[in-house]
Amino acid sequence: MASNTEFGSKIGLIAATVGSAVGLGNIWRFPAETQTNGGAAFLLLYVLCLLILGVPVMLAEFSLGRAGRSDAVGAFRALSPGKPWYLAGAMSVLTSYLILCFYIVVAGWTLEYLWESISGGLFAGIEHGVTPLAEVRSLFAARMDEYICTPWRPLLFTFGMIAINAGILVCGVQKGIENLSNVLMPLLFVILVVLCFITLSLPDASEGVKYFLNPDFSKITPRTVISALGQAFFSLSLGMGILITYAAYYPADTRLGRTSVTVSLLSLLVAVLMGLIIFPAVKSFGLDNEPLEGATLVFVTLPEVFANLPYPALWSALFFLLLLVAALTSTISIAEVSVAMLRDRLNMRRSTAVIAVTVPLMLFSAVCSLSFSVPDTLQLFGQTVFNFLDTVTTNVFIPLVSIAVCVYIGWFAPKGLLRRQLSNDGRLHSPFYPVVLFVIRYVAPVLIALVMIFNYL
Repeated sequence: MASNTEFGSKIGLIAATVGSAVGLGNIWRFPAETQTNGGAAFLLLYVLCLLILGVPVMLAEFSLGRAGRSDAVGAFRALSPGKPWYLAGAMSVLTSYLILCFYIVVAGWTLEYLWESISGGLFAGIEHGVTPLAEVRSLFAARMDEYICTPWRPLLFTFGMIAINAGILVCGVQKGIENLSNVLMPLLFVILVVLCFITLSLPDASEGVKYFLNPDFSKITPRTVISALGQAFFSLSLGMGILITYAAYYPADTRLGRTSVTVSLLSLLVAVLMGLIIFPAVKSFGLDNEPLEGATLVFVTLPEVFANLPYPALWSALFFLLLLVAALTSTISIAEVSVAMLRDRLNMRRSTAVIAVTVPLMLFSAVCSLSFSVPDTLQLFGQTVFNFLDTVTTNVFIPLVSIAVCVYIGWFAPKGLLRRQLSNDGRLHSPFYPVVLFVIRYVAPVLIALVMIFNYL
């Protein structure tokens, strides 16, 4: 690839890659898994899965992308021409696009809630310290139905997010993706720290911290281990072609080992900070018996918390800005997988490729969004279109792509490819290469297959 399609700085490279990894999985999936699976016991398992398994699989994708110097399909073609391995790359592109179709809808929700927080609509009719808690919860549940489950309102904000994505993607790798990440990722961590400071100062916040950081090993089961493994893959954006695509933009002197560990630790830091925000907050206001899961956590439970604080609109706006940053950096990276494929495979100009990706996205995302307002009509196999795409990509496509990448890098890639990539063609010492290769060859494919099996038991 030409140099103008490379990341321009090491900081920008890290920021963009962290931005691709940090998303809703860190913010609303992690607290739910932690609450269900023994607090810090799950956190410990998650850290082990992240470092022992997540990092090696990430290195496999990095190595494939930087060695192939092309999109997710082209990387396989460049390294193994004439062989069908490119089908794994094609599946990763399909996976990322299907994820984009429903993920952009959630990003639209966050934009809508940010707007409603700033305009005051979210807290209309609620008086701090006066409105009964039961009424507050009922109001936020009704607002979630109004903002998410009506036909046209969510579409406007979804299309707004598509337009924002298109504008950034057209600007290219350095002027678009990298510049955006350089601004938004520091902002994300600043907001996290501010919200941590606020929630940790609440009454009984220490009880929430104690619950989060005290392990309950009695809740550890084989399914808990599988959940921690799934969370590690989900939070690192593995199996979607993102890391293959981004690694193609890495300069030749990028230290892949150091990059993978840095990205993993920063992704972990976001999850831990979210735990330190959510658990003290819900404990302080007696909401800890409610399930901390998905849309209900983000769009009902947390607004309840903000309604109990002075200046609720301020804290709500900060939180939904945080969520919007995480969603935007994720949707940009997911969309770039398809943009890069169209540019490299069909020799499209970037602007044309962006249009070719985003125009159909308006239709597909509209179907996903409308499946909440007309669920009886827009269904696939007994699920809403939104939930079906979420289920099939998470439980089937992502694991299959990850297994294919591990098998290819471990057994079928050009001899010595992984060693050359980890050592930058012999210029660096790579003492962990044998361990990484062993995990990629033998451990990762088996454990990923177990995740798939347990999801259907």
